[in-house]
Amino acid sequence: MKICFFDMEGTLLEKNSSFDNGKVAPSAWTVLAKEIGEVCFVEEEKTKDLWLANKYISYTQWMKETVKIQIKHGMNKNHLQTILSQAKIQRGAVELIHSLKIQGYLTVLISGGFKELADLTQRRLKIDHAYSACEYFFNDDGSIEHFNLLPTDEEGKLVFMKHLASEYNSKLENCIFIGDGKNDVFIAKNVGTSIAFNAQRELREVSTFIVDQETPDLSVIIDLIRAL
Repeated sequence: MKICFFDMEGTLLEKNSSFDNGKVAPSAWTVLAKEIGEVCFVEEEKTKDLWLANKYISYTQWMKETVKIQIKHGMNKNHLQTILSQAKIQRGAVELIHSLKIQGYLTVLISGGFKELADLTQRRLKIDHAYSACEYFFNDDGSIEHFNLLPTDEEGKLVFMKHLASEYNSKLENCIFIGDGKNDVFIAKNVGTSIAFNAQRELREVSTFIVDQETPDLSVIIDLIRAL
C-alpha cells in the first residue's frame, strides 16, 4: 500500500502568516490564543520560548500547559468555533487528494493541532485517516469541561506514521510526506519522498523536493508524484 501523509495547517489548510514569527511552526494554537485575548496570546508566546529552551519534558506537557492558559483566560466554545469558521482549504488540495486516490494512495493527515479542525479537513477532503493532538469537551454553557491530548507532533508524528504504515504492511520508503513546518523534520527524514511545501528552512533542508510559490497551490505536486 502506498501512503501519502500530510501536515494540516499551512499544507492542507491555508497558512495564517500573521502570527508566524519563525519560533515554531505556525498553527491555530496561536490564532486561538489571540482570539481569546491579548494577555492569553502573550502567555502562549512565552510557552514557545520555554519549548525551544527544552523546559518541557514532552510535546504533551507543552500542550497541557497551553490549555491551562486558555482555561485561565476564559476560553469557550465560541472561540474555537471562530477559528473553525476561518479555516480555508488550500488551493489545489481537492485536486491533489483526488489524483492520489486514483493512483492508489492512502491519504493520511497527522497534525499537532485541534481535532475539531482535523475533522473538518478530513470531511471536506475525504481523507482516509486523521490524527490530531487536542480535543476539547465543552459544558452546556460553552466552557471547557475536559480535554484529551495525544502526542501527534514533533517526534510523535513519526510514531503515529510508523504505526499506521505497519497496519497496512507498508514500507516507509514507499511513503510520501507533504508539510511546511520545522516540526515536520522527524517525519520527513523517514519517508521515501518528502515534499517541503512553501516551508520553513529546517524542513526544506531535509526534504527530497522543495515547492516555493508566491500563491500556494497543492495541485503543482500532482505531476511531481506521478513522476515518482
